[in-house]
Amino acid sequence: MPTNRKTRRSLLDVSTVLQRAWYQGGVVSRLLWPLGALFCGVVQLRRWTYGTGWLASDAAPVPVVIVGNITVGGTGKTPLVAWLARHLLERGYRPGVLTRGYRGEAVEWPQFVTADASAAHVGDEALLLARRSGCPVVAGPDRGDDVRYLLERAECDIILSDDGMQHYGLKRDVEIAVIDGQRGLGNRLCLPAGPLREPVSRLHEVDLVIVNGTDKGRYPFAFQMQPTMAVNVKDPRITRPLDEFRGRTVTAVAGIGNPGRFFDGLRGKGLDVEGHAFPDHHPFRQEDLAPFGDGPLLMTEKDAVKCESWAADDWWYVAVELDVEPAFVAQLDLILEGLNYG
Repeated sequence: MPTNRKTRRSLLDVSTVLQRAWYQGGVVSRLLWPLGALFCGVVQLRRWTYGTGWLASDAAPVPVVIVGNITVGGTGKTPLVAWLARHLLERGYRPGVLTRGYRGEAVEWPQFVTADASAAHVGDEALLLARRSGCPVVAGPDRGDDVRYLLERAECDIILSDDGMQHYGLKRDVEIAVIDGQRGLGNRLCLPAGPLREPVSRLHEVDLVIVNGTDKGRYPFAFQMQPTMAVNVKDPRITRPLDEFRGRTVTAVAGIGNPGRFFDGLRGKGLDVEGHAFPDHHPFRQEDLAPFGDGPLLMTEKDAVKCESWAADDWWYVAVELDVEPAFVAQLDLILEGLNYG
């Protein structure tokens, strides 16, 4: 069912209160601390049961690389997965990609995702990966089933999983944790008292930690997402330089985990932006964007895939390129070369 404005506003209000508590402090986090401590205990116990073999994990016949995070909200995992897939292709690998298919309305899973799939059917991130990774993509809620489904339909010698760090039902060879350099780990508490899905100590157990942003803090590697140009939502063959939007107030919308990052990126390009945030993975419909008129309207590519069939002529998504530190790439390649498969 469509999400009406009142419901969307309620969701945003709740999210705003929690985000403020998680990243700015306050009484809400203190009140929720007992629940956060309980959550941390449960997730650690769950991980222990898989580690000891009490709960079974599926093992893939090819290496599995998990790209995930320990916080809720967007950190830039999906663009990094697409970048890594292309990097592996250049290195001679045959990668396949797994993703959750979150908010996808398909009745049966897993789904083999093609570039002409419907975002409503398979989820926005799945469609984005199918278009940007250059690799076969499978979406589904069970990583073990997803692996089998993928390998039955594509000749892959390595698997990239977009998210799934907490899906211990699938064994993994490499774990890459992505941190939002703008928001960090917040108050370092577990849900609902903080933004963590697992305790901070979990980061000591992964193979690589990489920060999305310029402020790496204590972590060794970083990447930046650089806005490059505006691509027409209705006809992606049409592009415009971003500086053509300067000199006037431009409306921008974002239904991602950290909309502020998108708006700040546009302002960093010299644009005067009036930003409108929507809940993450919001299923955009015409009535959501009707108040903003015919444009110009800027959005993320993840949002644009849900608006293509009814977009106005002056709606654009902002294409980005990833600038990944060479030291991270070298370390990843070294780890992959050390895996003993086949």
